[in-house]
Amino acid sequence: MNVRWVAVAVLGMAAIGMAGCSQAPEQETVQSPASTPADADTAARDVAPGPQGAIALQEARAGRLKTRAGRAFYTRQWNLDDLPSYEPKRRVSGTLRLWGSNYLTDGAVGQRWEEGFRRHHPDVKFEHYTPTVLVAAPGLYSGQADIGVSRRFTFDEILAYQRVKGYHPSRVAFVTGSYNVPGWNPALGIYVHRDNPLRQLTLEQVDGIFGAERTGGYDDNFVWRPELARGPEGNIRTWGQLGLTGEWADKPINVYGLNLKYHQQFLIEQRAFRGGNKWNERLREYAHYVRADGSNVISNVQLLEDIGNDRYAIAYSNEGYVKPEHPVRKLALAEREGAPYVELTLDTVRDRSYPLWDEAYFYFDRKPGDPVKPIVEEYIRYALSREGQQIVMEDGKWLPLTGSQVRRELEALK
Repeated sequence: MNVRWVAVAVLGMAAIGMAGCSQAPEQETVQSPASTPADADTAARDVAPGPQGAIALQEARAGRLKTRAGRAFYTRQWNLDDLPSYEPKRRVSGTLRLWGSNYLTDGAVGQRWEEGFRRHHPDVKFEHYTPTVLVAAPGLYSGQADIGVSRRFTFDEILAYQRVKGYHPSRVAFVTGSYNVPGWNPALGIYVHRDNPLRQLTLEQVDGIFGAERTGGYDDNFVWRPELARGPEGNIRTWGQLGLTGEWADKPINVYGLNLKYHQQFLIEQRAFRGGNKWNERLREYAHYVRADGSNVISNVQLLEDIGNDRYAIAYSNEGYVKPEHPVRKLALAEREGAPYVELTLDTVRDRSYPLWDEAYFYFDRKPGDPVKPIVEEYIRYALSREGQQIVMEDGKWLPLTGSQVRRELEALK
């Protein structure tokens, strides 16, 4: 009972004060960040005081998401014949409790999966508590949820789970993230000013530009690995270090990115920094907030506006905020030296050849050596089936998994 009470208290605070921090809201207005102490003082006075600004931002976000949730952004129809058709292993009943991401229930996917699943298992009832991914982990380790719907769990979430349960949660990716739909786990793009002659980067170069020397990194199981260290010689701080010549050779690389309290940077930390989280000491961070007059300032919009005015800038953002009038260009990326450079497109995100694709997960509790709870296993198998991924494709925001991806994910159920 004590664990449950604490979890409920934590969840209440998370839902009120932090809901949606894992994804940036849609654009509304643009304001260039302050560049002098005097400008900073003025900007501070223009921010809505106290918690009212944060709550107002969440309310505005909720309204925008409802509009976006009802729209299919993609009409592309992939052939899903390589995915398994759903065949129940057993008839299940009872209540399935899903906690976490609002994106499951804001769009049509959650409701349509429920309807499709109940055609096979009519005695199953569903309970959704989906204000934010931040409730997924505590819902699981407090025993109040059967499935946590989330982006990749953070270090703190895994640590809390481990200390409560004594083992890590199990995880299955249920979709590939979007190409350019904010909120639906969009891929990250690397952007420069359109005057920049650079066209491509390896992930090691992304690390050199955005990262810093470090003494190690965490692997996918959150185990610290000193062998993942790198020294200052790996830092890339001028455009000449990337092979640019002439006027560019000695110019500093001005690094822009989202506030590191958000979670988008995990893709870069995991895949480019090799599990490290030390960033370039000159990283210029952007956050969304509410002005005193009630208007929203959105991080990605600010960022793209500013790099369009800085020829020596480089930034990570997502394609959903890029407009034709922005004088920026995205770079092709390669996983390593010698690998092909891949452009960020709808198809390269779906087939995951572009290195900074994202995904969304079902987390579930499974003590090592125990079988998966039958109702959980059946629901996950349905979501990953041809029928389930057809619903994802028709919803037009997340991207459906391929057959090889589904087969790999289903291994977690064995």
